[in-house]
Amino acid sequence: MKWQQVRELFPDQFVLLSILDYREEEDKKVVTEVAPVKAISERDANKEFFSAAPGNVVYHTSNEECVIHLRKDPLLRVRR
Repeated sequence: MKWQQVRELFPDQFVLLSILDYREEEDKKVVTEVAPVKAISERDANKEFFSAAPGNVVYHTSNEECVIHLRKDPLLRVRR
């Protein structure tokens, strides 16, 4: 299912998605195909976000595109 279709089915809600296809652009993944698993209340969104299985993501449908920003070196520290 395309992201725009998910936005129409679940307007202005958090949704648990299974990522089926994406394309990489520089330091981000632009998700193109998803399978909605379930709608999530605002109260439970944070908990679901941190407990989502690999390949799943919690995202809000108010966003025009489903974009995941990638960290290249998440453990890299800057020293002064």
